Amino acid sequence: MQMITLANGVDIPVVGTGTNTYGKEGNQYNGALTNDFSSLKSAIQAGYRLIDTAISYRNEEGVGATIFESGIPRGEFFITTKIPSDEAYIGSKKLINQTIQNSLKNLQTDYIDLYLIHHPIEDDEKLQQTWEVLESFVDNGKIKSIGVSNFTIDMLETVRNFARIQPVVNQIESNPHTWNHELIDYLTSNNIVPEAWGPLSKVTQEQIETLDKIAENYGKNWGQVLLRYQIQRGVVVIPKSHNKEHQVANLELFDFELTKEDQFLIETL
Repeated sequence: MQMITLANGVDIPVVGTGTNTYGKEGNQYNGALTNDFSSLKSAIQAGYRLIDTAISYRNEEGVGATIFESGIPRGEFFITTKIPSDEAYIGSKKLINQTIQNSLKNLQTDYIDLYLIHHPIEDDEKLQQTWEVLESFVDNGKIKSIGVSNFTIDMLETVRNFARIQPVVNQIESNPHTWNHELIDYLTSNNIVPEAWGPLSKVTQEQIETLDKIAENYGKNWGQVLLRYQIQRGVVVIPKSHNKEHQVANLELFDFELTKEDQFLIETL
C-alpha cells in the first residue's frame, strides 16, 4: 500500500474504507444497527488497513470489535474516528475528554491514529477548547494525529491561529460533483493532507461514459480511474463498498499512472 507522510511524520495509507453504513439495516446510514460487519470483514481481508469511522455513525463499537477479531496486529491498522460538534460531546472539557475515552473503549485500542472534528464548530471558544483537549491526548500518546473534517479555508485559518499542534488532515467531499479544487490547493500548500469522502459519489452517467473511455486505455474501470486521479494529486481516498469485488478493485490503483491529458479531462468533468 502506498503511504503519504503527514506533517507530523506519521504515515497514512492513501486508500482506506469508509464505514458509515456498515453494521446497519439495509446498508442505510440511518438504519438500525444489526451488528453485521461482514462488509468490513471482507474489506480487511481484501487488504484495507485505513478504517474510517465516527461517533455519529453509531458503529464505533462494532468497527472496533471487527478490527480486533481480525487477528491482524493493531499496528498494521490506521484507525480514524471523529467527534461530533454537538453540545452533548463538546459542551465542556470534561465532556470532550469522556467522548474521546469512550472512542478508545469502543475501538478496543490504546491509541487512535487520527481523531477529527467531524463538522465545523461555529463557536470559536468551543472550537479552541475541543482542539486543546485533542492536543492533550496527543501529548499522552492516546492519539497520534489530529485534524478536521468539512472545514473551509476560513475555519482552518481560525484553528491554525491558536493551535499548538497543527491539523494534519482535512477530510472533505471531493468527486466530480464537488471537486473542491481551491480548498485542496490550499491544503496541499499548507502541508495539510486532503482526504476525500464520497470519492465515487454523485457521478452522472455522462461523466461515467467519459471516464470509461479513459479507463479503456489502462485496462481499468471508471471508478479506478477516478480514485487514481485523486491519489496522483496527493488526496487520500476512502471509498466504501458492500461488494467484495468492488472492494478489491478499489485497491488496484498502483499498476498504472494517468497521463497529464487524462488528468485534465477528469478534473474538468
